[in-house]
Amino acid sequence: MTDKEEKKPSLASQRDVETVYQPAEDSRLLAETVVDQTKTLSEAKAGRCGLDVGTGSGYVARRLHEGLGMQVVGCDINPNACAQAREAGVPVVRGDMFGPFKTATFDLVVCNPPYLPTPPEQEWDDWMERALSGGEDGRAVVDPFVEGVNRVLCDSGEAFLLLSTLTGPDAVRELATANGLDSEIVAEESHPFEKLLVLRLS
Repeated sequence: MTDKEEKKPSLASQRDVETVYQPAEDSRLLAETVVDQTKTLSEAKAGRCGLDVGTGSGYVARRLHEGLGMQVVGCDINPNACAQAREAGVPVVRGDMFGPFKTATFDLVVCNPPYLPTPPEQEWDDWMERALSGGEDGRAVVDPFVEGVNRVLCDSGEAFLLLSTLTGPDAVRELATANGLDSEIVAEESHPFEKLLVLRLS
C-alpha cells in the first residue's frame, strides 16, 4: 500500500457528510409517491405492515407510517443507519435486504437504493460509498431487489423502487417481468443529467 492510499480519506470525510444517507429529493419523491399511490389504490393497506429496504435515516419509513397509518420496519446493513433510524422511532433490523425476513411478510416494500453508476477504480469501501454507489451499471442493489422482493410480499402486495434514468430503467423492467412482476413507472422528476423515477412492482 502506498502512502497516498494510506492517507486516502473516507468518502464521507471527503464530501463533508455523515456516514448515513440523509433525506434528499429522491427520498422525498419516493415517500410522496408511495403515500399517494397506496392511498389511491388500496385504503385497506392502512394499519398493515411495510418494509423500507436501505432505510438510512428512516425518513421514508417515518413518512409512510405518518401518511398511511402503517407499521413500517426499516432494514439497513449500515449499523450507523440502524442507530439513527431507531432514534427517529423506526423499528429497524440490521441485515442485507430481505435476508432477515420470512416469506410473504409485507404488504408494502419500498427502496431508495444506491443507483449512481461508479467505475470500480472509484469505489471506496466506506458506508457513504455503499449508500451512493450502484456499481458499474448502477444496479448492484437494484437487480437483487427486483429478483428477491416477490418472496417477502404478501398476496396482492406492492413494491416501489426509486430509479434513475442513469441505471437503465427498461432493463430493470425486463428483469421484473422475468421474475413474475408487473411494473409501471408511476412518478418521475427531472434533474440535471437525469430523471428520477418511481417504479411500482406487483
